[in-house]
Amino acid sequence: MAPHPASPTSCDKAALRRDALARRDALDPRIRRAGSLAVAEHALAVAGLADAPLVGAFWPIRSEVDPRPLIERLFARGRRVALPKVTPDGLVFREWRPGEALIAGGFGLSEPRDDLPALDPTALIVPLAAFDRRGQRIGYGRGYYDRAIARLSRARPVLTIGIAFSVQEIARVPAEPHDRPLDHLVTEAGPVPLSEDAL
Repeated sequence: MAPHPASPTSCDKAALRRDALARRDALDPRIRRAGSLAVAEHALAVAGLADAPLVGAFWPIRSEVDPRPLIERLFARGRRVALPKVTPDGLVFREWRPGEALIAGGFGLSEPRDDLPALDPTALIVPLAAFDRRGQRIGYGRGYYDRAIARLSRARPVLTIGIAFSVQEIARVPAEPHDRPLDHLVTEAGPVPLSEDAL
């Protein structure tokens, strides 16, 4: 169960999210573009990603790492890619192909068309606001990806890769029982070494 919005953990996460996003927003756009290209190269080297039959990715908003260079590289390797749509029941992933139009969704998102079938990715590229070296992340506060990872994992293991800029790292995410640690984290500097004992 999600905590009450005014709980100490939620308040801590809100402050950490705000600070990490401010650091991300402050990056020069040229740095973000170069960083997104570097993230694409590093992420593609994560074991299992380039072989995943269907990769769930996302379309960037605001100052996020742009996953489109990674998506292009996945297509070049013959992989299929699905993008999420926010629904009242959570995230639904639908296949997206190069050149297909996206539609405007809530929260400023670009989403696949509603008439496309829902599919379950075997790997997920996950956006985030902040992360630590235990693989914990702070999202945007609505829990969509935590619930999606939990749902997809009931059927089979799902490979999860968070992508971010290094300025989004924090010492420790105040994780809660519903939070799902990521399998991998990648920044423009390369893969982030993860350890449950990280401070």
